Amino acid sequence: MKFSKRTLLKLKNKNKKLKPNKYKKLKRESLRGRIKGTMERPRLSVYRSNENIYAQIIDDSNSKTLIACSTLDRSIKLALSTGRTCDASRLMGEKLAELSLKQNITKIVFDRGPYLYHGRVKALADGARAGGLKF
Repeated sequence: MKFSKRTLLKLKNKNKKLKPNKYKKLKRESLRGRIKGTMERPRLSVYRSNENIYAQIIDDSNSKTLIACSTLDRSIKLALSTGRTCDASRLMGEKLAELSLKQNITKIVFDRGPYLYHGRVKALADGARAGGLKF
């Protein structure tokens, strides 16, 4: 049985059975359709796992990852005991901003993916803003 994206989202809202991964993919695709990264304003994409948080700055017009950073990077991992806190996310956002300023990237488009703008995702964005990036 094949449904359209709109129908599947309605099913989710009506508490019908829809697998969580399928719903997560639909949510990500609906947001991604509106956000595109260019060479002038690349996209800052965020992935959050239970243990760590990962971010990369992507130029969608050339399909290239310009900068990548995570809480598993050596400089961040040594500074903190765990990567699952808001402090770790904020520190990683500042490190990402520092790396992007070295490559003359100041303006970006923030892509939170399927995650709410809350907690660790918000801390990463605040850290990037504090580091000098403009959203």
